[in-house]
Amino acid sequence: MRSLILILAVALAACTSPAPRSLGGTSLRWEASPNFDARRPNLVVLHHTSDRTLDEALITLISPWRKVSAHYLIGRDGEIVQLVAEKDRAWHAGASWWGGNTDINSSSIGIELDNNGIEPFAEAQIGALLVLLSDVMSRHNIPGANVVSHADVSPGRKVDPSALFPWRRLAEQGFGLWCDAPLPLAPEALDLTLTLAALGYSPITPEASRQAFLLHHAGGRGILSDAEEKALAYCLFNKKSLGTE
Repeated sequence: MRSLILILAVALAACTSPAPRSLGGTSLRWEASPNFDARRPNLVVLHHTSDRTLDEALITLISPWRKVSAHYLIGRDGEIVQLVAEKDRAWHAGASWWGGNTDINSSSIGIELDNNGIEPFAEAQIGALLVLLSDVMSRHNIPGANVVSHADVSPGRKVDPSALFPWRRLAEQGFGLWCDAPLPLAPEALDLTLTLAALGYSPITPEASRQAFLLHHAGGRGILSDAEEKALAYCLFNKKSLGTE
C-alpha cells in the first residue's frame, strides 16, 4: 500500500511540477505556488448566430475546423447549451476593442443567441438569457454596465445582435445601459467620439463605433440628430459613471 501511495505521490508531483527545461541554454525550474486563482471575466458579449436552427449553430460552434466558439448558446425555445467552461477562453469576439482592451476573448463570457439576424428574439430565449446573466454576473461580480454586443466590441466588422434585440428590457433588469427620452441636453463642447470612447467604444474607427453605438442604443428609434446623438451618449456616460442602470 505504501508503495502505491508513493507512486501516486510521485505522479501527482510530476503533474503539478513540470520537469526542468532549458531556454536557450538557461535553465528554467518550476516551483508551484498556491497563490493564484483563475482568470475572472469582467465583460459579457452577446451575439446572434445567423443560423436557422440550434443544430446548425452547434455544428459551427463545435467544429474543430471553424475555430469559433462561445461559452453558451441559447435556443429559441430557451434551452441553454454550455460549450466552453467559464474559466477558459472561448473564441467568440475575434478582432475587438472595448475600453482599450484588444483581447476581449480573455476577459469575457460569450453568449450566442440562436437567431437568423432578421427575426424577433423569442420570449423563451430572452427569459433564459436573463436567468443566465443573473447567474453568471453575480458569480463573477461583473458590473451591470458590462453587457455589450459583438457589434460594440467589433465595430464595422460585426452587427450582432441585430436592431431587434431588446436592450431596453435587459437594462430594466440591470444588464447593460439604456436611456429613454426625454434625454438631458449634452454640454455644447461635448465631443461624441471621446464620449463613446469613455463608454468603451474604439476611438480608432470613430464612424464605425458611432454606428455600433446607434445600433445598440437607438435601434428602432429612427434617425437621430447630432444633438440627440450627443444627448444619448451623455446620458449613457452619466449612468455608467454613477454605476446606475
